[in-house]
Amino acid sequence: MAPVQRINAWLRAVPAWTLYVAGAIPPAWLFFLAASGRLGADPVKGLERQMGEWALMLMVAVLAVTPLRRFVGLNLLKFRRAIGLLAFFYVLGHFLIWVLLDMGLLWSQILADIVKRPYVTIGMAGFLMLLPLAITSNNRSIRRMGAQRWQRLHKLTYPAALAGAVHYIWLVKSWPLEPFLYLALILMLLALRLRVATRAMA
Repeated sequence: MAPVQRINAWLRAVPAWTLYVAGAIPPAWLFFLAASGRLGADPVKGLERQMGEWALMLMVAVLAVTPLRRFVGLNLLKFRRAIGLLAFFYVLGHFLIWVLLDMGLLWSQILADIVKRPYVTIGMAGFLMLLPLAITSNNRSIRRMGAQRWQRLHKLTYPAALAGAVHYIWLVKSWPLEPFLYLALILMLLALRLRVATRAMA
């Protein structure tokens, strides 16, 4: 049996719910570090930045599921919904840390930042695009909407991921390599999807 087939056989025995358990561990550990004063001079910014970066990693993972199956043979389809929901909850955590801990629920200042600061504007746009995806990430929604409409709605994953990458690039004050690597990965994965779709129509 080939290595990829062995991995697929092992993954078939792993329940998808285990990802939710595993996904809850990093934020819990992060909050523990912040509470114990081990997250740097500005723990709120540390929480905010790390949650956002983990969310972006998960968005990349969601986009990678189909290319990995098509080009490598690695089948992670049963975990895609869990990965996507974890990405949303990490984005939600990033947002709540900003609203509650960073901005202190000062709604006038929050709204002003959304309007005036481009990185906040595009980050909020990405968050709002993910909301309907999280709400409809269940079998009941697929049945009610129909598979075709549901699939069209969930293509919002693509611009939401791009918005997250651009948000990260605009957020940083200097020009480190890491945010651009995320953008490059997302663009590459979207290009692979476009290539497959173009061949299917040919």
